[in-house]
Amino acid sequence: MYEIVPILAQFSIYFMTPNEHHYRAEDISVLEGLEPVRKRPGMYIGTTGPDGLHHLVWEIFDNGRDEAMGGFADHIEIALLPGNRVRVVDNGRGIPVDIHKQTKVSALETVMTTLHAGGKFGGEGYKISGGLHGVGASVVNALSIYARVDVHRDGGVYMQEYKQGKRKAAVKKIASSKSNGTIVTFEPDAEIFKEIVFDWKKIIDHMRQQAYLVKKLHITVIDARAYVKNIDTESAFYLSELNLEVPSMSFYFEGGLESLVKFYNEHQKPVHKNVFYTEKEKDGVMVEVALQYVDDISSREVAFANNIYNPEGGMHVTGFRTALTRILNDYGKKNNLLKEADGALSGDDVREGMTAVLSVKLREIQFEGQTKGKLGSVEARGAVESVFGEAFAAFLEENPDDARGILSKVLLALRARKAAKAAKDSVLRKGALEGMTLPGKLADCQTKDAAESELFIVEGESAGGSSKQGRDRRTQAVLPLKGKILNVERARLDKMLVSQEIKSLVIALGTAIADTFDISKLRYHKVIIATDADVDGAHIRTLLLTLFYRYFKQLVEDGYIYIAQPPLYKIQKGKEIHYAYSEEEKMSVLRTLGIKEEEIKEDEPDEEDAETKTNEKEKDGEEKDGEEKEIKRTPKVGIQRYKGLGEMNPDELWETTMNPETRILKQVTIEDAQDADRVFDTLMGTDVPSRKLFIQNNAKMANIDV
Repeated sequence: MYEIVPILAQFSIYFMTPNEHHYRAEDISVLEGLEPVRKRPGMYIGTTGPDGLHHLVWEIFDNGRDEAMGGFADHIEIALLPGNRVRVVDNGRGIPVDIHKQTKVSALETVMTTLHAGGKFGGEGYKISGGLHGVGASVVNALSIYARVDVHRDGGVYMQEYKQGKRKAAVKKIASSKSNGTIVTFEPDAEIFKEIVFDWKKIIDHMRQQAYLVKKLHITVIDARAYVKNIDTESAFYLSELNLEVPSMSFYFEGGLESLVKFYNEHQKPVHKNVFYTEKEKDGVMVEVALQYVDDISSREVAFANNIYNPEGGMHVTGFRTALTRILNDYGKKNNLLKEADGALSGDDVREGMTAVLSVKLREIQFEGQTKGKLGSVEARGAVESVFGEAFAAFLEENPDDARGILSKVLLALRARKAAKAAKDSVLRKGALEGMTLPGKLADCQTKDAAESELFIVEGESAGGSSKQGRDRRTQAVLPLKGKILNVERARLDKMLVSQEIKSLVIALGTAIADTFDISKLRYHKVIIATDADVDGAHIRTLLLTLFYRYFKQLVEDGYIYIAQPPLYKIQKGKEIHYAYSEEEKMSVLRTLGIKEEEIKEDEPDEEDAETKTNEKEKDGEEKDGEEKEIKRTPKVGIQRYKGLGEMNPDELWETTMNPETRILKQVTIEDAQDADRVFDTLMGTDVPSRKLFIQNNAKMANIDV
């Protein structure tokens, strides 16, 4: 049975801004029930933007997933319905519907309308769940203009509907049923979420990940938003059984984390055959780890606690790293693979090229922060260190070929680290001898305040010349790059620092690199990539983004990296000038100017020639009619297609690309670091067949400049 924790007087207090002479009891606002959620939704779901919107889906899904983790369910279905509605179904035990002895209403109503009420807060309702911050169904209900729950249990179907967190009527039995489970349908409130658009790919990616984390759980996702016929959502349990002709995807994995590691490494070359995997309980903590090394210089550590992704790691990651470094050092020394001259393997050495997925499940779990990004449960560290350490040591002994492949990989990383340190130290010593001078090609800005400083990284000397002349010298610096920089996805640090272009960029940024990287020394809080709008420009931009993502990731995470958007077209009619940044915008400008397609001339307008022809027409009219006529002048329209920044004069470049008042910048962010990592591997790595397949699958999305 579920156990409901009674919260009879759930409320929050908000301090209003009182008149200093009239501050009394009535100045305190008390919000009861779910009112605090609607008043401050960000406190419960983080944001009312797209992430918060999708968080509603995750919360309802998590309830069904927790049933599956407890062994009570094996199939969850998520359906996107017309009218912004979402329907989530699980075949678990079904939320209890009997009267709760303390709230005096149905347990279902208590769960849906009371914060911190549910089977995850005590007793034996759940041994393992997604955490104790206590949002879930009640918060989703509070932020929905409509919600409905259908519970199949004890031979019946019980239903209750809600609006903005308040029940419409009491729970009632509406039918008989031989099934068990819960169906939650909700429609997000437009008063809370200004834009309600569910991202199909985002939902698919999240559900795929969850299917890996819960072995033998079948997850179905259906997109019925465009379905025009009536869908019988009341009599059907799973909509997938109705054979609707709509997009759908299903996930089911027998291998769990082992399958997830293979998925992450599908475009990589493994350095050992067998994927390491272990699963064991230790001191009340269930530990599950899968690991494989590949021929790459990046590492991938993905950690979960009670199936919640922990991007900031935590105690379980600390235990894993400690055991990994110790076991590989011990094995290398024991088998004479690690020489005394090599020194000891560091944490960075043993993680290079490693893909590891770590999952722990605890009954009483603690996170650091509301977002659950970092696990704080201390007991997880010891459990992971013990379970993983013992199992990994046994794996190396039992699989000598795999062990040699792994040790060869980490020893190569150790020697490369020493070579890279020598190269980096050489660069720093040279900089010190030169008085830490900045690169000669850098046109630096006058201000020393990083918060208002901008660095434009431009392509070629021509664009560099225009940028230097057109910039605001006080706040804007310009660094021209010669040609294409090195592809750092395939190069180590020592090879990178031989590249003069990369060396100049590292010195200009001021943060140093690798283990001496210091974000506080960043000299510019806007680092702007400004390349040409052609294939070469796109390639240079991709190479720079690869460099920033792999070696200056914090700059991307903190929002310091931008991409300039220079215009594609300059449209001139007489003395009137417009700039267009896309084909669609160009046509919109032309329509605004009242220009017909046949009047378009693809070059700069010649004002003198246009005026001459207009005068000739006036004279012809006077000679023909012998009287004054009002002549309508129609200046010729010219359209210039910019191929590169170097084609713009300094004034044009300032007006369109560099002026903070008029320019368009795109901020580079990482919404999903794992997906970003896979894309960089595919596009910039050594697996040519995977890159070819990616290009073929995404060719229709490309903007081709012919």
